Amino acid sequence: MGRRKVEIKRIEKKSSRQVTFSKRRNGLIEKARQLSILCESSVAVLVVSASGKLYDSSSGDNMSNIIDRYEIQHADELKALDLAEKTRNYLPHKELLDLVQSNLEEPNVGNVSVDSLISLEEQVETALSVTRARKTELMTEIVNTLQEKEKLLIEENQVLASQMEKKRFLEIDDERAMSPEIVSGNNRPETLPLLK
Repeated sequence: MGRRKVEIKRIEKKSSRQVTFSKRRNGLIEKARQLSILCESSVAVLVVSASGKLYDSSSGDNMSNIIDRYEIQHADELKALDLAEKTRNYLPHKELLDLVQSNLEEPNVGNVSVDSLISLEEQVETALSVTRARKTELMTEIVNTLQEKEKLLIEENQVLASQMEKKRFLEIDDERAMSPEIVSGNNRPETLPLLK
C-alpha cells in the first residue's frame, strides 16, 4: 500500500502547518547531508520560518566557507544584482532585529554559532544600507520638488511684478490724461500779472 499524493498548497490549520514545517525542514536538512556524503560535495541550507526564525545547516564544509566560495565564483553575477534585489532575500528589518535580540537574550549563548552571528550581522548591515539608500533617495526627491516649486514661485513673482509695473504705467498715463492743463486745452503757461 503506497502513500497518497499530497496536494501542494498552503496548510490552513496553524498547528498542522508548524508540524509539517518542522518535519519537512528536518527531512530537507537530512537529504542535504546525505547528498554531501554520497557525492563528496559541500551543501548549505538556510531556512527561515514564518515567524522569522533562521535555521541553517552545512555539510562537507562550514557555512561561511561555502558562501565565500560561491561569492568568489559568481562575483560578476552578484555585482550585477542591485541592492534592492539582494535584500528581498533577507528578513524584513523588524524581524531581523527581533531575531538578533532573541539570539542575544537566550541564556544558552554557547549554542549560537559564530557563522550565524556573522550572517545576522551581514543581514543587518545590508538592511541598514538599503534604509540609508532609500532615505537618501527620498531626500533627493524632496529637494528636487522644492527646487521646482522655487522656480515656479520665481516665475510667478516675475509675472506679478511685470503686471504691477504695467498697472503703474497705466495709472500714470491716466493721471496725465486727467490733468487740468491737458483737459482745458490751454497748454501755454500763464504770464505773470506784473508783466502785462
